[in-house]
Amino acid sequence: MAIAILVAVIAALGLVPGVTLPFAGGVPIAVQSLGVMLAGVVLGPLLGPLSVLVFLVFVALGSPLLTGARGGIDVFFGPSAGFLFGFPVAAFVAGWIMRSMSGWSVFGTALLASSVGGILVLYAMGIPGMALVGDLPLGTAVFGAIAYLPGDVIKAFVVATIAQALAHGRPHALLSRA
Repeated sequence: MAIAILVAVIAALGLVPGVTLPFAGGVPIAVQSLGVMLAGVVLGPLLGPLSVLVFLVFVALGSPLLTGARGGIDVFFGPSAGFLFGFPVAAFVAGWIMRSMSGWSVFGTALLASSVGGILVLYAMGIPGMALVGDLPLGTAVFGAIAYLPGDVIKAFVVATIAQALAHGRPHALLSRA
């Protein structure tokens, strides 16, 4: 049930229109990475990536669930491919941090987990993919990715706030801490 809910959240976040920057190789600024961060932080290092993989299977089968109503196998060969392949890794890292630091405050741990998994890991996989597929110099891809950073930091704070609220209202729903 929890996996289905997070798949639905990630899909719903794809309805929010993205902004495509001309210097970022066609990768839209989107809010779906918030769902990926949330999957890891809430579901942990096993169920979090599993929920993201289920989402990506739907995308690969042609469901237009990515920002801009994109779907199909072609998106895994486009400029966003590195980020898409990074989604389950990001959820795993975020979930692993939440599980490993279970004695620490939920807000602080969720903020760290979201930042490391949802920003650092995603950028480490997405930027080289953006450069390679978008035929951009790596420096241009890095420069383009800087435009994503303020929004991603905000997403990390949103995820930490949601995790904190879950910890207070429904602590058993925060499976990463179980």
